[in-house]
Amino acid sequence: MRNIILGINCVYHESAACLIIDNKVVAAIEEERLSRVKHAKESKIDNPDELPILAINKCLEMGGISLEDVSLIGFSFKPERRLENIPSEDRFVPNNWGCEDGEKLFYDKLTQIPQKLQEMGFKGQFSFIEHAIAHCASAYYPSPFSDAAILSIDGIGEFESTTLAYGHGKNIDVVQQIAYPNSIGFLWEKISKFLGFSEYDACKVMSVASFGNPLTFEEEFSKIISINDQTIFELDNEVLCFRVEDYSKLEKLFNIKKRETLDELEEVHKDIAAALQKWTTDIIVKVTDRLFEETKSENLCVAGGVALNCVANTIAFENSKFKNIFIQPAANDAGTALGAALKLNIESEGNLEGLVLDNTFLGPSFTTEEIHNEMSKRNLVYSHVEDIEVKAAELIKAGNIIGWFQGAMEFGPRALGNRSLLADPRNFHMIKKLNSIVKHREDHRPFCPSVLSEETENWFDIKKSTPVSEYMLMAYPALTNKKELIPAVVHVDGTSRIQAVNQKTNPKYHGLISEFYKLTGIPMVLNTSFNDREPIVCTPEDAIKTFLKSNIDYLVMGNFILNKQDNLEKV
Repeated sequence: MRNIILGINCVYHESAACLIIDNKVVAAIEEERLSRVKHAKESKIDNPDELPILAINKCLEMGGISLEDVSLIGFSFKPERRLENIPSEDRFVPNNWGCEDGEKLFYDKLTQIPQKLQEMGFKGQFSFIEHAIAHCASAYYPSPFSDAAILSIDGIGEFESTTLAYGHGKNIDVVQQIAYPNSIGFLWEKISKFLGFSEYDACKVMSVASFGNPLTFEEEFSKIISINDQTIFELDNEVLCFRVEDYSKLEKLFNIKKRETLDELEEVHKDIAAALQKWTTDIIVKVTDRLFEETKSENLCVAGGVALNCVANTIAFENSKFKNIFIQPAANDAGTALGAALKLNIESEGNLEGLVLDNTFLGPSFTTEEIHNEMSKRNLVYSHVEDIEVKAAELIKAGNIIGWFQGAMEFGPRALGNRSLLADPRNFHMIKKLNSIVKHREDHRPFCPSVLSEETENWFDIKKSTPVSEYMLMAYPALTNKKELIPAVVHVDGTSRIQAVNQKTNPKYHGLISEFYKLTGIPMVLNTSFNDREPIVCTPEDAIKTFLKSNIDYLVMGNFILNKQDNLEKV
């Protein structure tokens, strides 16, 4: 009998589904890529039961099964633990997070999920799995390690924000947990909103931080954050007021008004962001040091939304005693769908073999016929090219921006060469062009280089090499004699969040970059996600729509090329 396991996350946001069949991860998909709604849904007290139906159905389709065939379903949250540990505080919005009535509604909605799935046809066994354990499982079980220290660090699970654990064999043992309101994830959400961004804009704040002085607000941050040997870190929620939209105490602390979205971004905002980044890095260094002391493992596995902070990742790992690191590429809450499925798989199979993930291409792929049909029904002008990597490299060298749509969609927030926009890293003006007329986002946002993995250390200062760099989760300084050659992918602080492209895991993308290397002597291309203020494109239809409405010069899907100039009347 086949062992078929479905993992689901939708408790807060980043809703996703993952399917494992007979000890193999068959599919993992974020709902937003199919629904075209960023983050899938708002994180609300009354919608944790809003299932990622599209992602579930697509996973089942990719597995060639129906929901009736599924043996086990794991959901990455344990409602009863939340109800037993409602955070007690004086300030909250009535009938919302942190108050008894709101939390009871949250619990009731969650406990309706098994019945909902049964009504959809599910006949197997359902399990609620602790959120942090799902994060830990998503990082440890797909890693190449037989034992590892594990760190889960995000906003909040049931009530914990940070979990230190030890993985050995098929076991995950919790070492220490840090509970709300001591949450680095919530700290970033609050400060992001204070700086005029949304709670989802940590990446923007990271970018702004590179322009600031981290010492300007050292004293102010020391009043709301303490780092110590006992609890590792603590936050002052009397000032931060996580449960309410009150910024008055932060305004008093920093002696400035909360920035509104359209206000000018001033030096003071950059300095606050820089201080936030520094304190975050210091905390993660402290946490990883504690993990090593407790486990004595030479391996470290990390997951949780804070694990997407590539600056902190690099500094913490390179200054730690750990020799190896694995960060789950879908480190945010989407990854808990993977973790929930993996946890049940280990419990039912007890088999670690075959679970190691060497890539994140776990979403839908499309045949040549499907791509051709989508172009034909729109009467688009296109050409077919056999040596597509050669032609694409020539187009990039000539100064064009190309949409690169290949193979299976990536699982996780980074575009890693299958749903990417590509450009010439030598052209500094590409930063402004991409930000202003293609991506329509802030000018301070940096772009990443996709680098031939065999060339990374010839261009960047890497003190500890790690396969994690294949997922854009580490930031390295560009070598002094190289950074002027690639100005479009080196940030103001001299670093680049690189993607090391492995020939084995993505031969076509590696081939394109190799051709660009032959033409220019530069073993990398500028890579950013294929989207325009929307989720990353998933289907050929998505790619065509974004291509036609934005200032992308060429679209390359499979071996087909579309020129914008030839298709202007279709816009």
